[in-house]
Amino acid sequence: MEKTATLNLRVNPTVKEKAEEVLSRLGVPMSIAIDMYLNQISLTGGIPFAVTLPKAPGEINADFMTEAQFHEKLQKGYDDVTTGNVQDAAGAFARFRETH
Repeated sequence: MEKTATLNLRVNPTVKEKAEEVLSRLGVPMSIAIDMYLNQISLTGGIPFAVTLPKAPGEINADFMTEAQFHEKLQKGYDDVTTGNVQDAAGAFARFRETH
């Protein structure tokens, strides 16, 4: 089938860059990947993957905490900060990516 339609999209540049890196490693041009995605929407009659909110574990999900539990977590966080029991987010995320 001849490709004659043009899409103009605005996307988050960081997301685009990361996707391009993966697609490059796979040897798939971005235009082909988008074409594949649109074909899957047509074939499945919807978005071809589950679109859901991530589920937070109960021990950190405020929706499942009592008010006392919530305040206890806040106090622990405050105590950690005041005693210097902290780590920088960039380092923590880097370590997480290495192990997952």
